[in-house]
Amino acid sequence: MKPILNVNELTKKFGSLTAVDRLSFSIEKGNVYGMLGPNGSGKSTTLGMILNVVNPTTGNFSWFGGTQSTHQALKRVGAIIERPNFYPFMTAAQNLRLVCRIKEVPQAKIEEKLELVDLLDRKHDKFKTYSLGMKQRLAIASALLNDPEILILDEPTNGLDPQGIAQVRDIIFKIAAQGTTILLASHLLDEVEKVCSHVLVLQKGKQIYFGPVTALTSDHGYFELNATDLAGLLKALEEDKRIKTVEQQGALVLAYPNETLEIETLSKALTSKGIVLTHLAKKHKSLEEQFLTLTKKNKA
Repeated sequence: MKPILNVNELTKKFGSLTAVDRLSFSIEKGNVYGMLGPNGSGKSTTLGMILNVVNPTTGNFSWFGGTQSTHQALKRVGAIIERPNFYPFMTAAQNLRLVCRIKEVPQAKIEEKLELVDLLDRKHDKFKTYSLGMKQRLAIASALLNDPEILILDEPTNGLDPQGIAQVRDIIFKIAAQGTTILLASHLLDEVEKVCSHVLVLQKGKQIYFGPVTALTSDHGYFELNATDLAGLLKALEEDKRIKTVEQQGALVLAYPNETLEIETLSKALTSKGIVLTHLAKKHKSLEEQFLTLTKKNKA
């Protein structure tokens, strides 16, 4: 199966500033990709280049195996890279009919897409009466009118309240379940971890990780411990060859294994050395913790 998008050494410079620095990645059909990084990391510039609205300085990209021109290929893409921009005194249905004429697609899909984003009962209401979350959902409906093979969203939950974020997240799940590939740019780690199967992490325009979210968050975990004899606990952990590093964090001891180690196994080993544990829990690093570790390692 050919990738939907191939990006090769893509670079964008604005004078002396390198906004995007030699990005290379590919997007496969059926996955939900997160482009993760703080504001100013190059996410929007990257999306602008692959959507043909920003000219790359060097490097290249190709849609759908490069069998079509970028202009033709983008007819198979749906995208929202700016704030929703519709006519305020027109209804949702009227605005979408106008979008259909501009995109040269039939109007038969309007009600289906409005239902998908939970706006069918508000189709005759004017856009100016919509909340920010409803405006964002209407924009998603607009981007889906051509039944795109991939949907690109730039910060789709930016500025929304928790209910609005949850509604957009549910819509993304529904769209992905229908087989549409999604590329989602965000600075919200929680959003990416909950929605995406793969993640591209950017820092100051550089790619510092690309791959499955599970590979980034999966590790041997770590243990939180405490005991009646803290010095004895520290000594026992430091002598255990299965433990790579030990550190104290407040009242707790954190132990990081260098191999798969079950909580019951560690408990028995410590008990056999006379350690009386008052606390023992196994934890796994979240995407946020891994992201902070990555960015710290790659900090210029």
